[in-house]
Amino acid sequence: MKRILFLILMILFPFFGCAHNDRKPITLNDEEKVYAEAGNDFAFRFLKQIDACEKGDWFVSPVSLQYLLGLVLDGAEGVTADEICRTLGYPAGQSEAVDAYCRKMLSELPNLDKKTKLTLANAIFFNNKMEIKAPYKKRVEKFYDAEVESLDFYQKQASLRTINGWCNRQTNGLIPAVLDDVTPDMFAYLLNALYFKGTWMYPFNKRSTQDRTFTLESGEQKEIPMMMKERKYGYGENDVFQRVILPYGNGSYSMIVLLPKQGHTAADVIANVNGESWKEIYSHWNYSTLINVWLPPFESKYHIKLNDILCAMGMPRSFSPKAEFKPMSDDALWLSFVQQDAVIKVDEEGTEAAAVTSAGMVGATAIPEPPRIIMFHCDHPFLYLITENSTGTVLFAGKFTGK
Repeated sequence: MKRILFLILMILFPFFGCAHNDRKPITLNDEEKVYAEAGNDFAFRFLKQIDACEKGDWFVSPVSLQYLLGLVLDGAEGVTADEICRTLGYPAGQSEAVDAYCRKMLSELPNLDKKTKLTLANAIFFNNKMEIKAPYKKRVEKFYDAEVESLDFYQKQASLRTINGWCNRQTNGLIPAVLDDVTPDMFAYLLNALYFKGTWMYPFNKRSTQDRTFTLESGEQKEIPMMMKERKYGYGENDVFQRVILPYGNGSYSMIVLLPKQGHTAADVIANVNGESWKEIYSHWNYSTLINVWLPPFESKYHIKLNDILCAMGMPRSFSPKAEFKPMSDDALWLSFVQQDAVIKVDEEGTEAAAVTSAGMVGATAIPEPPRIIMFHCDHPFLYLITENSTGTVLFAGKFTGK
């Protein structure tokens, strides 16, 4: 009788039931939906570039990069601004609308789930021997809540303590530093920090974690710990991969795991996901079947310089002396570097993750039969994404290879 009651309850109360009615999705108008879709398309174009140059584990934040480029875009004009817009997937000349959309997401993302902590922060530390234009400063403060502060870059250690200290505070200590040097010829350092800490809606039992065999892409096998849980999760699949959605807190945020099917690799998965297919993935799930999930607990740290990737994605002018950043300063400016540092920790209780993107700017009623159980065993390399569910916004993404 107890099993019968359990099965009926599982049917009547799907994934987002009454227990989670505090979940309030982000409501977007038609124009904002276009920007959200463009942002997700940018995210997957970015991930393809990352995976092409990195064969091991990687972990990045597309959203953090988008916000950093938003700060850069507000200081650009002409061909430089057009290239940045095209790289982001936005129409040329739409910087004001981009600002408004970023302002909305900046305001709403942190307030979706009381059980999940999410913070987005922006800062610009500029050389006190140079001048940042007042309209630009006002704009980034208004739309990005950016902290704008002048520093004496000749005082290298003091400047490093200020900049790295900001990163340490904004990431709750996960990323204590992003710079090891400050140079007096730099006009400014622009930064975006994204921090996330969420507990699983359905935590894994630590006593269930056991060593299981993990097969590397090379075919080599090794024993690694696997968290294990069986319940009704959102599930989907195609010819290339299985997918499962593991919610945090009240369900506003989730980890979506994309697991290659036999005969396919993580690279095949990335090749089959883009902005258009992502809409189908994040908005359509089957919650009617029990899923037996194996997921390794893991930690990952990743650093990457993004100059070449951003040039390949369409904005080479920003990295050349031909760059047009007059709205930011009368000095001749161009990007010296764009880089990202990211950290993630996944365990039985939930996930903690952070990223800092930085840039240096120089010059039913019937009782059913027992349900079919789908095996979703992450015992080979897989992709994972941390997302906001109502818009499908990809906050973080990574690949786990087991190496």
